[in-house]
Amino acid sequence: MTPKNARAMMIFAGLGFLALAASLALTALEDNIVFFRAPSELAEKPVAAGVALRVGGLVSEGSVQRDGLNVRFEITDLAHQVDVRFTGMLPDLFREGQGVVAEGRFNASGIFLADTVLAKHDETYMPPEVADALKASGRWQADAAHPGRDYSDTAYPDVADRKTGAEVK
Repeated sequence: MTPKNARAMMIFAGLGFLALAASLALTALEDNIVFFRAPSELAEKPVAAGVALRVGGLVSEGSVQRDGLNVRFEITDLAHQVDVRFTGMLPDLFREGQGVVAEGRFNASGIFLADTVLAKHDETYMPPEVADALKASGRWQADAAHPGRDYSDTAYPDVADRKTGAEVK
């Protein structure tokens, strides 16, 4: 075998090894990859039963039904809804009208069986995926009032008269 052929064989063997390593890594990660979908995306392109994914949006008003640890509710992006079933303890901040992300799988009947439910953290937080989905559907209200107190400077008429720590001394 000539040196030129030996070099070509080593290059092909190296490329083959890299391809094998890449395919093994992707196969190993396949079960851990979870994609986010909004209800409108699921209405356009349904997902096969058993595929792991996250569904995010707002909990529909009047949709929460509890039976012990079993909970039924709908997630909406204000255009479409996804029927969700969850068994377990819900986060304390879970309530109707609040942002939520549920991770799980659809069953053969088209019902989303959630393994995990994540609720928003406070009155101003919304998961980025949910905000993007609401913006895409045209339902985003960036300046909408939230139930929390307004701590902006406009809430204090005497803001110009307030003294800083340096001025008080």
